[in-house]
Amino acid sequence: MQKIRLNILGLSVSQTQSGAYALVLAEEDGERRIPIIIGPVEAQAIAIQLEGLKPPRPLTHDLIKNMALAFDIALLEVTIYKLEEGIFYSELLCEMNGKEIRIDSRTSDAVALALRFRCPIYTSEEILQKAGIVLESDDENSPVRSMMDEEEPETSGSSYAQYSTSDLQELLDEAIEDEDYEKASIIRDELNKREK
Repeated sequence: MQKIRLNILGLSVSQTQSGAYALVLAEEDGERRIPIIIGPVEAQAIAIQLEGLKPPRPLTHDLIKNMALAFDIALLEVTIYKLEEGIFYSELLCEMNGKEIRIDSRTSDAVALALRFRCPIYTSEEILQKAGIVLESDDENSPVRSMMDEEEPETSGSSYAQYSTSDLQELLDEAIEDEDYEKASIIRDELNKREK
């Protein structure tokens, strides 16, 4: 598998799923973005680290890092290796006593740990082709907003199954233009279902 490095672009509140967040990862040497829907606890763990906040007591991911360091375990990299039915699968590549060990992980936890260990995050071209979204006009001055700056949005229970493929493509373009990555992800998944 050819590895493609990803950077964390940011977090935004989900526009369609109440209480959920979109973690947006960006291809390091390209324009594609991968929105990943995560829960509020995982979003908080990522946001705290992104914003450089120090909680008074260690959170779960901080505890895992402290234990790993105490036992001389290094996290070398995180790899998002599979996308199946809208779920991303990741693994941690760790090293202990000169031996490499791969550990299965939820993607949100893997990213939270990658931030704490300052290790790279990778994926494959196949996953970027399936899940990647390209912004037509990427404005670097308007990054994805932090979850801490967002208000709770209205939820949308509508399904995209009744839309035609051309209508879905228009909605996808609009969602990307509005930087609504979570909505774009759902529309993209609907379009991918129809291609099968």
